[in-house]
Amino acid sequence: MHPEYSSSKINVYQVFTRLFGNTQTANIPWGTKAQNGVGKFSDFTLKALQEIAQLGATHIWYTGVHHHALVADYRQFGISDDHPSVVKGRAGSPYAVKDYYSVNPDLADNPAQRNQEFLALINRSHQAGLKVIIDIVPNHVARHYQGLNNPPGVEDFGQSDNTQLEYARDNNFYYLPNQAFQMPDLPDHLVPLGGENHPLLAEPYQEFPAKWTGNGSRQAKPDVDDWYETVKINYGVTPNGEKDFAELPESYRWLSHQAHFTFWQQQSVPNSWLKFRDIALYWLEQGVDGFRYDMSEMVPIEFWSFMNSAIKHVKPNAFLMAEVYQPELYRDYIQLGKMDYLYDKVDLYDGLKAIMQGKASTAIIGSIEHQMRDIEHHMLHFLENHDEQRIASAEFAGDAEQGRPAMLISTCLSSAPTLIYFGQEVGEPGAEQAGFGQPSRTSIFDYIGVPEHQKWLNHGRFDGGQLSDKQRQLRRFYCQLLNLAKSSPALMGDYHDLYAENWPLFAEQQHTLFAFARSCPEQKLIIAANFSTTESKTVPLHLPQELITHWQLSEGEYVLIDHLNQQPLTLVVTEQRSYVEINFQPLSTHFIELKSMSLPTQ
Repeated sequence: MHPEYSSSKINVYQVFTRLFGNTQTANIPWGTKAQNGVGKFSDFTLKALQEIAQLGATHIWYTGVHHHALVADYRQFGISDDHPSVVKGRAGSPYAVKDYYSVNPDLADNPAQRNQEFLALINRSHQAGLKVIIDIVPNHVARHYQGLNNPPGVEDFGQSDNTQLEYARDNNFYYLPNQAFQMPDLPDHLVPLGGENHPLLAEPYQEFPAKWTGNGSRQAKPDVDDWYETVKINYGVTPNGEKDFAELPESYRWLSHQAHFTFWQQQSVPNSWLKFRDIALYWLEQGVDGFRYDMSEMVPIEFWSFMNSAIKHVKPNAFLMAEVYQPELYRDYIQLGKMDYLYDKVDLYDGLKAIMQGKASTAIIGSIEHQMRDIEHHMLHFLENHDEQRIASAEFAGDAEQGRPAMLISTCLSSAPTLIYFGQEVGEPGAEQAGFGQPSRTSIFDYIGVPEHQKWLNHGRFDGGQLSDKQRQLRRFYCQLLNLAKSSPALMGDYHDLYAENWPLFAEQQHTLFAFARSCPEQKLIIAANFSTTESKTVPLHLPQELITHWQLSEGEYVLIDHLNQQPLTLVVTEQRSYVEINFQPLSTHFIELKSMSLPTQ
């Protein structure tokens, strides 16, 4: 095990904070808080957090905590209104942050005490044994940024910018001098508030000079597909792509966080770098344990070296995960940028989704494992998050049960962390027509209820009292799997392929069956799954001789336990072959542990 790796499996429970505790069920498209309800920090009671921990979570990612642009009147608390034209949905996008030193007033029982209420939630989370992750969105901020709780000496983004220049190294934004911002032409389904009248819509949103838009658009009138509600942060990269800061020597790829920290102490860096570093250090001081970085690949790697080494200098065990979708950049962001974990979206998630949809063979899993082996611990696995379609949605699998084999593989294939999204464990389909958000994903833009999750919520009892038997069984599967994962040292150990040895035995089901082994000196595991929804097959699963030698097994019979099925199995080891007979039922999952040494032969 690498000395910097966690000693056991990390399981991250992602929750969309605004939606988690909402018990309202009206679900009116574009509905207000009064109509559709909104969750609060206080909904995360100690009981709720203990239930999440008992599910197997080690970390909780509170998504959408920062004060972001939204359509609500909080002027009595000194908060300026946001123009509905530059707010996606009514509740707003959590990735259009308006104030990094404040939290979303919607989430507080008393908006004047919103930060204190979040600090109390951090403390409750720690009391339940959960580490706390929040977002940082380094690439862009809301078009109208206003810091109300800035620490002494902290200026807002853009406050000291020279707005007469398109670019200056220490400007926080890029500008289009002498041009006014114009809204894109929006189709009917994206017009602000669904076409509802609002006093602020009587006048267009004013921004002069116009700033570059969040995704890098340099037009005063961005396109509808641009991130028009946000503005791009300037990291010292000139408009023609040149770096206005020191580049990190290639030799630093293999050096420690401390070496990176020392390097940047000797450099002058752009102002935006300092602002985001200070934001991260502030929240660490408040008790946050780590961060999820949005769209990290849109920010220079050198900044990440600076940022992450500063964080690790203060909190060496901080949890740092990043959204990166370009596989050719993975190693740079891990080794030079000093990220702990990156999304394994483009390879494993996309691959498992294709298998579940009958568009790919399980043979691709081994190929993905092989190509990621040198960075396997750093590639965070998931089947759902706020950006992706719900497994149970018609657009993905149409049935949450089909997530079982993929979840087993995703969780056990490597030593990397596993992430699940709230509601996934009870088969939430995300079917609501919420307003700005569309069905198949639980909307992050609207006030909305999450119906299947609400059945587990059970009006704040957090006991699953309204779940069906099928949903209870699904949640029990997730609970078993996540707890097995975090308590199994073999999952932090070696990977052994079993597919190549067994695909001839899988025969007509070689595209839907998959198996591998994981081991360390104190534990041996066999992981196997059937992705078929209709076909069953009994297979004498072969273990190659080199694995038998590695496990130091002599001839005889060994007791195995299939933990997910509460079933004893037998491993037969002979000079000719070694095998365990597995009965693959449709969508079956098998987490098999070697429990005892050789049985006496009769």
